[in-house]
Amino acid sequence: MTRRNLYLSGALALGLLAALPAPLPAAQAASPGPSSSGPPSALDRNRELQACAAKAEANPDGAMADARRWQQQGGGDSAKLCEALALFHAGDFKAAGGQMEALVPTLGKDDPRAAASLLGRAGWAWLRAGDQGRAERLYSAALDKTPGDVDLLIDRAFARAEGERFWDAVADLDAALTRDPKRADAYLYRASAQKALSNYRQALADIDSALELKPGDPEAILLRGNVKALGGNLGAARDDWSLARRVAPDSDWGRAAADNLARTAEVAGAAGKEAGKDTAKPKSP
Repeated sequence: MTRRNLYLSGALALGLLAALPAPLPAAQAASPGPSSSGPPSALDRNRELQACAAKAEANPDGAMADARRWQQQGGGDSAKLCEALALFHAGDFKAAGGQMEALVPTLGKDDPRAAASLLGRAGWAWLRAGDQGRAERLYSAALDKTPGDVDLLIDRAFARAEGERFWDAVADLDAALTRDPKRADAYLYRASAQKALSNYRQALADIDSALELKPGDPEAILLRGNVKALGGNLGAARDDWSLARRVAPDSDWGRAAADNLARTAEVAGAAGKEAGKDTAKPKSP
């Protein structure tokens, strides 16, 4: 499956801030922030963290330097979280995931939503690091904090599919869609899992549901073509690939569709040449 996960983008990082508890321990509250000469308020710390989160996506090295300077000035856990975001965007997924995990007992101590948010983001970091098992455990821990969270169910399904546990992925996506039947992405991910299980009819039904909610989605159209090809309907598959290429020619999905069209044309051309050779051979007496 392809995961369109922007878990640690600047905008979504701000969503994490909203979930985090405002007060910090007294020792941290008494420490000066990077832009204040007196005790910073919770609002000041959140502003600093918001600024650092936004900077981490565009300039991770600069954000990391800011975060470490902030830690030296008493920024505490907020500064460590800023550093974790910068590490993620710099591509050091293991360090980012480990640091976010380490912050859960303090930043998530009195707020299950904050703990689940951090656990989920740590899970995404570990998944990007290639540790599917650890990512799944973190998503499960997050779901223990906030049972039934649709985004976390979808994310755990993705982690399970990465580990080729497709039936478990389908179970999570079933649960997510029961809670929110308007999630086009969940239908699409379930279709991908069904495709991997060779359940092509169910996959096509889920793709149709995704396209009803998000008409013209090039990823869904590409996937529909792929499923049709696997099911033996190459002509219909090529129609879908052509459509995906027209709808989004410069996207990853449009380029993948163009590649599929080119490859199948080459195969068809080679098959035609072989057939021509066979018919040109004289019959045996």
